[in-house]
Amino acid sequence: MDAAVSLLDMGERWERFAGEVGRFLAVGLLATIVALILFNFLVHGFNTANFALLNDQPELAYLIANTVGMAISFQGTKGWAFRERVTNHPDGGLLAFIGINLLTMLIPMGCLLISRDLIGVDDPISDNISANVIGLLMANTARFFLFRELIFRHPDRFLTSTDESTTDPVPPSARGRVGG
Repeated sequence: MDAAVSLLDMGERWERFAGEVGRFLAVGLLATIVALILFNFLVHGFNTANFALLNDQPELAYLIANTVGMAISFQGTKGWAFRERVTNHPDGGLLAFIGINLLTMLIPMGCLLISRDLIGVDDPISDNISANVIGLLMANTARFFLFRELIFRHPDRFLTSTDESTTDPVPPSARGRVGG
């Protein structure tokens, strides 16, 4: 009987995990579309008479575009993607979220730097493949697991004692509306 219950628990965990992955990817897609459009406008100046504000500074353009995307991502990640999870951060996880995003933003920026400075390609397709396909895939994988483990934790992870009857699974700073 314990094996059957264990398999049911495992099925529920995988279902919850798959839901989190799907919601995280949907939020990320929206934030990425906004960042992608802004990045390309800043670096390549589409439909602006060949004027691009940051054509010679693609790394800065990437940072600006993805900072805008990060604001969208935080709201969607906290309020929807990890809605069943809580945070024990006094600021709701905002500073940790920003820190993780800035740290992992180095991954696609590094890919862009490699493609432009080491390989020597600077056309729109090469920029987007290096930063927004290869780099973003690696960065989003890292973000998902870092957010899930360090910021938006499952309430059971807050247990500090083996005696659950005397331990409140949700810390006081995480009480209130989850997903808001």
